[in-house]
Amino acid sequence: MPAPTERSPSELLPPVRVVVLVEGESDRVAVETLAQRRGRDLTAERVQVLAMGGITQLPKRVAEVTARGVAVVGLYDAAEERWVRRALAVPGHRPGPEPAELAARGFHGCRDDLEDELIRALGVTVCVSLVETAGDLRALRHLAGMPAHRGRPAEAVLHRFLGAGSGRKIRYARLLTAALDLEHVPAPLDAVLAATC
Repeated sequence: MPAPTERSPSELLPPVRVVVLVEGESDRVAVETLAQRRGRDLTAERVQVLAMGGITQLPKRVAEVTARGVAVVGLYDAAEERWVRRALAVPGHRPGPEPAELAARGFHGCRDDLEDELIRALGVTVCVSLVETAGDLRALRHLAGMPAHRGRPAEAVLHRFLGAGSGRKIRYARLLTAALDLEHVPAPLDAVLAATC
């Protein structure tokens, strides 16, 4: 059963033209924030971004969406590529498209995950500045000072920080995406949004 904040494909608002499948709410927020920054109105364009609540839902969601005659694209973490290939496989022709073909089918992989892509695009200095502006610098410094994180690269500590704390991942998905230079948007995020045109 989908979490209350998710929409299942059976709840698509007609007439949807394209569905963007993403793992979680933070990914949905990032895609929608980038669309707004690019001056796009996804609702008017009949594009819906659906958070699946986990990559294991992808095969089911792709089947549900395509059964309705709706185009589907998606964003995924590279480590979860097997789920994308499985979801896009033609029945009886496993294991599905080769990795190089996934982008041509509208599915774009993040090297680690979207938060990692955003941190690399913005850089540590900008990310820490955003954390400070948001009033969370003390919490970040506390995390960085913990024995498990001492000596770890700043990017890794930031990544851990974004994933810890209630609602933090969603909040920072919006803040980091809003801070991106539109000429240097992470390639997977840029590509999945472009695939909806």
